[in-house]
Amino acid sequence: MVALAHSKMTVQGQVSVPAKVRQRLGVGPGSVLEWDDDGGRVVVRRAGRYSSEDIYRALFPIPPARRSFEEMKAGIRATVKRRDARR
Repeated sequence: MVALAHSKMTVQGQVSVPAKVRQRLGVGPGSVLEWDDDGGRVVVRRAGRYSSEDIYRALFPIPPARRSFEEMKAGIRATVKRRDARR
């Protein structure tokens, strides 16, 4: 595996992100980067790259069963009825 680019760390622990990497990640001044331990290697990525759909799929790997419009209306009705009965 050939390295994309190289950086040198300063005495204060700062690292410059090479232009090729900045372009590849689509980052610029003020961008936030995430550093993740991936079992023996460190992965750097732009923070907040996940869409709401990515997060939904991670939380709910099995999609819910499809419902008809009438089934959804009946479910909403039942939920409202239960909620209002508690008051």
